[in-house]
Amino acid sequence: MAHESLKLIPGVDTIKTPVLNEAAISETRLVRFMPDRQIGGLVQKLGGWSSFKGISLSSPIRALHAWADTNDTSRLAIGTPNGVWTYGEDSGLINRTLQVYEIDRPVSFSTTTGDSIVIIDDIGSNVTSFDAVDIRTQVSVGGLILFGYYPTRAVSDDAYEIVARNIIGTPVNATSTVAAGGAVAVFTTVASNLDINVLLDDHGYSEGSTFTILVPVSVGGLYLFGNYTVSVIVDTNNFTISGNSAAVSSETVPMNDGDVRFEYYVGKQATISSSGFGDGGFGDGGFGVGVSVTTGRVVIPTSITTVGTIATATFPEDMEVPLGTNITVDSTTPIEYNGNWTVSSSTRGASSTVSFDIGVSATPQTVAGTLKFNTYGFNPVTDWSLDNWGEDLIANPHMGSIYSWSPSLGASYNRLTRLPNAPDVNEGSFVSMPQRQIVAYGSTFTGIQDPLLVRWCDVSDNSAWIGTVVNQAGSYRISKGSKIVGGMQGPQQGLIWTDIGVWSMQYIGPPYVYDFKELGAGSGLIGRKAMGAMNGVVYWMGQSQFYKIAGGWPEPLECPVWDNVFQSLTAEDSEKIRCAVNSRFNEISWYYSKSDSLGEPTYYVKYNAALNQWDYGTLTRTAWIDQNVFGPPIGGSDAGEVFQHEVSNDANGSAMFSGFTTGYFAISEGSEKIFVDQVWPDMKWGKDNSPENAVLQMTFYVKDYPADNASVFGPYTITKETEYITPRFRGRLVAIDISSNDLGSFWRLGNIRYRAQPDGVY
Repeated sequence: MAHESLKLIPGVDTIKTPVLNEAAISETRLVRFMPDRQIGGLVQKLGGWSSFKGISLSSPIRALHAWADTNDTSRLAIGTPNGVWTYGEDSGLINRTLQVYEIDRPVSFSTTTGDSIVIIDDIGSNVTSFDAVDIRTQVSVGGLILFGYYPTRAVSDDAYEIVARNIIGTPVNATSTVAAGGAVAVFTTVASNLDINVLLDDHGYSEGSTFTILVPVSVGGLYLFGNYTVSVIVDTNNFTISGNSAAVSSETVPMNDGDVRFEYYVGKQATISSSGFGDGGFGDGGFGVGVSVTTGRVVIPTSITTVGTIATATFPEDMEVPLGTNITVDSTTPIEYNGNWTVSSSTRGASSTVSFDIGVSATPQTVAGTLKFNTYGFNPVTDWSLDNWGEDLIANPHMGSIYSWSPSLGASYNRLTRLPNAPDVNEGSFVSMPQRQIVAYGSTFTGIQDPLLVRWCDVSDNSAWIGTVVNQAGSYRISKGSKIVGGMQGPQQGLIWTDIGVWSMQYIGPPYVYDFKELGAGSGLIGRKAMGAMNGVVYWMGQSQFYKIAGGWPEPLECPVWDNVFQSLTAEDSEKIRCAVNSRFNEISWYYSKSDSLGEPTYYVKYNAALNQWDYGTLTRTAWIDQNVFGPPIGGSDAGEVFQHEVSNDANGSAMFSGFTTGYFAISEGSEKIFVDQVWPDMKWGKDNSPENAVLQMTFYVKDYPADNASVFGPYTITKETEYITPRFRGRLVAIDISSNDLGSFWRLGNIRYRAQPDGVY
């Protein structure tokens, strides 16, 4: 009987029929192809993964970013719908998300002629010098218009002060002294008239300028929200805008029912207050003292120690405290002793110590308002853009502003801080290099998103966002498409993708800063993170094709597994598509969802750039970063788990179901059938540093005609000790499936041989 060898063409092809795909592979699951000088590539089991530092969160991982700080401490940022976490060897896993409270209520403003400081009396606000406030309704007071984001300085529990500034951040002085004032805009409509009068004292607007309404107003049968052009200046206190239709009735309505809307940005982890002290300050015991947490989150050490004979009290570490919760460190019965307990609280990186006597708790002060997001911060956040500015983390929640966290301020305690003057709303952002500027896309000047607007801060100054003659901040509006989908810093230039094309933004310096060029139409991006760069080439997934740019123009990639991707993906979940670069193996994958994925990217398609070959499989990854300061690639899952890849032969301690199925080989031509009685497996059964203990299953699918139902022979178990198997099948067409599902093993296909002879016809 004659002996023949079985050499497979590397890569997968699902466009061909299984019979046309002869001597090739038609289906894969968790495999990869390794370059081979003779036949191009050999198929092997995919590298496994293990839990990264044991991190497991309660919500899907949407973004990852790794970097090293100036102390050479490696850090990982993790973006979830519930906020941003960081991991560092010096601090472990900590939630960094800034808390934001949205509050509507009447307050009073005080100004002094010739001074830019404005005092805001807001009873029970407990705003600190580490917080900030975003005024969402224009407020007129003392010749000033207050609108937008302002850092705060505490005056008391019921008052704080801000500095009035113009659009470029220069302080602006009040023109009159006001003891307790402030008024929001008032809208007046006339029935059957398009014009709407806006009363806002000392408004400072001019004809053609933009008036922004961030809090919806219903007046005269009209709904007002967004950007409006000032059409007529009536006087210093009144101007006119036009509605989208004529008013139904004549009516006068103040914005937000006359209340001011604030967004309070809680910049410290908690407000700790205590009471019950006598005139002499801290006493030696006997009266009640408690800890009242009024905003944010308190981190209580594992133990609170005493000076004296009282035993140590133990509290949960990193206790999450809802708004208004009262924390006590004793029973409700006062305990008298000579000594103090101490508790450390966090004030954005600086540790403060409060010493107090044990006693009954004080009544807490609470902020009366609605928590805009959840306990951890932004909710829901569909995605995050994460990057680093030197050692500082830059975090941009989708459709939110831009925030930072600096390890040098205290790795264990401080939270994200909103960047002063950063745009309120952004589709996403990235840090451009080497000049170091934050580029925000799908951005805004007014608080209302412009889907095609690109903005960037000054070089090495992320607090300056308005272009002047002395800085390099600026903006550009893309002229084609309906929205910007994504952006990234490429190997040689910044890249901006719209829904229909891709643009370059090349740094050219002042006065224009960036030169924008359309590189290709019809090659838009399908999802915000469907692009990646490897070895100087940028790859991305479009609406119905894959593309690359290698220093020039977009080129479509031939994709022989096109049917498995574009005919079955769920377009409504395209924003969750993740591009995953694995430069260790010249691979770039895209994780996407199908109708059975429950909205999460459960399927992948993988391109090997060295071999120009594809494969596909099933694996859920919702975030990914390539080789990084922690080593091999790191991925996140929809279950909140973080994994490091290429560090194991298994799936986080479980067996991987890995394998492939070939197309049908024509083992005979014409009417004659072939009988196969022996197959000699040839595999690499382990890695050089691991046992050769792989256990595989080999199955044969045999038929005479393409339309026939296949006869199944096997599965046959094969190991390193298996000399041959005897399937003893007869037919014209045969496909082979090889798979493994054992722990700790590795394998790579070699040159399988079989023994066959003619065996009659029909």
